[in-house]
Amino acid sequence: MPRYFWLLEDWTALAAYKGDFNAAHKWSLPGLAKCPGCSVTWASTGHNYPAVDLSALPEQDAFLKARPEPFTEFVRLRELVRPLAPPGVALPPGTAFGPLVGPARGDLGPLTWQGSYLLLLRRDAFEGLHAEGVLGLSSRKAELRFRQKSPPEYLEPQVELRGQLHPDCYPPDQRPPCGTCGRLGMSLPDDPILDAASLPTDRDVFRVGNFATVMVGTERFKEAVQRLDLEGITFRELPTR
Repeated sequence: MPRYFWLLEDWTALAAYKGDFNAAHKWSLPGLAKCPGCSVTWASTGHNYPAVDLSALPEQDAFLKARPEPFTEFVRLRELVRPLAPPGVALPPGTAFGPLVGPARGDLGPLTWQGSYLLLLRRDAFEGLHAEGVLGLSSRKAELRFRQKSPPEYLEPQVELRGQLHPDCYPPDQRPPCGTCGRLGMSLPDDPILDAASLPTDRDVFRVGNFATVMVGTERFKEAVQRLDLEGITFRELPTR
């Protein structure tokens, strides 16, 4: 039976590297101001598409500043982006596009994290994973500004949403997602369970569809990371049902 692992930052291993960065994606959808369906003002986290380029959009400036917008304006901007995004993906409020842009310094190591859900790989680490046969890794170069000469090149994998949490780990009184904006309105369970029937077979790294901050790797990905001795990831096995 396939095994799946929650990918998390290994603080202990990364403490040896004395670098850091502060970056944001170049563009993003605005947040949603007081959804007419659920009355919540919100924006998502973890819906990142670094390979999606909005530079050809005449209205690209409308995606530069984070702010909440009324539902009709949010929908208008979302539909401008939809033809450029991967087919069929959800584009909730706050979805980010384009490269990470920002300053960096020091040694970030072969991989590094922003928060607990955004992973960057140094080019040699990314190419090593490809050579190990890891499936479904596409990426875009992060536009990190180092001060040192000949700085390393980092890539952000475009980790798309696939699969779902199993309904058995939802609270018994959980309401369905908002029919207008799609917001689930639920905290991540302490012990997530993956819905086995929903999991992809064409990629080794993905985000959980209804909890985009949860990045999951297959056993093949775990073994490739360990063979390459890529420090910085801990693997918490997730049950399936």
